[in-house]
Amino acid sequence: METGLIGAAIVREVTKAIEAICDMPPQMAIATINDIKRALHAVSPMKAEPVDCVLWVPADSVTANDYNPNSVAPPEMKLLEVSIGEDGYTQPIVTFREDGTRVVVDGFHRNRVGKECAAIRKRVHGMLPVVTINDDRTDKGDRIAATIRHNRARGKHKVSAMSDIVVELKRRNWSDEKIGRELGMDPDEVLRLTQISGLAEMFSDREFSEAWEATELTDDDSIDIVGES
Repeated sequence: METGLIGAAIVREVTKAIEAICDMPPQMAIATINDIKRALHAVSPMKAEPVDCVLWVPADSVTANDYNPNSVAPPEMKLLEVSIGEDGYTQPIVTFREDGTRVVVDGFHRNRVGKECAAIRKRVHGMLPVVTINDDRTDKGDRIAATIRHNRARGKHKVSAMSDIVVELKRRNWSDEKIGRELGMDPDEVLRLTQISGLAEMFSDREFSEAWEATELTDDDSIDIVGES
């Protein structure tokens, strides 16, 4: 893909302008590069895509959400630490902005590694790579759904946590159809997770599909899904 004469001239000018970054201390250089990325993102044809603008932000400004149903066993968590230690951060942490901080939508464990592993935290200057989900996802229900969509194909979803999330969305007046569509669930799965939380009386006119087997679930039960977040 060619930039053309005008594009080539712009690249030359930008290259000259950014040479000064090499002489900046790390924190100043990171802040300057972030500003350049934001400026480029604002005029990018891909500005609707969060991955178009990966920023490095202070790790302490990124906080975990309070509804993530994903869990990773200690061996897999250790492997993630080794992966980031050896290969570097290959995926940003997906976040949304709230009251001056960033709350994790996806990448809870990448967030932990960057904060808890001293060697990695030192290497990345106490920063974490983040992207921001589209600004129109302002309702908490939308953000919960975004987390589930990101996690659903990876790790483990604890049944009790998923059940609590379904109930929370119902309390936000989400219909079964919307929950199923947004979280990638079929109607029976939505119903079953609702009933696990003890709200079966609210849906006494509904019936399970014969495909579901009646089993007793505990808080330690989980739904195994291939992969890791």
